[in-house]
Amino acid sequence: MVKTINESNFEAEVLNSAKPVMIDFYADWCGPCKMMSPMVDALAEDYADQLVVGKINADDNGELAAAYNVMSIPNIKFFKDGKVVDEVVGAQPKEVLEGKINALL
Repeated sequence: MVKTINESNFEAEVLNSAKPVMIDFYADWCGPCKMMSPMVDALAEDYADQLVVGKINADDNGELAAAYNVMSIPNIKFFKDGKVVDEVVGAQPKEVLEGKINALL
């Protein structure tokens, strides 16, 4: 299941997570974000036991987007031990995201 992440739960859900975390920074108006959404949902199911998957609305959480240098969306960041260890910008094939996830685990 994809978690909705925002400024109030970011520290607990992402920075203090015992599992690696994949965060999808998106916006409701973003076409490529909408294209990626079903894939992000599927990855959340596929890796449910090993990975936390969350989405952050970049428009509603501008401070988080700015803090993590989100200049273009979709922007998917991979966190391990509270730190960004990888990212992809723009729509990507599922295989690219799976490769990044498998490198985290």
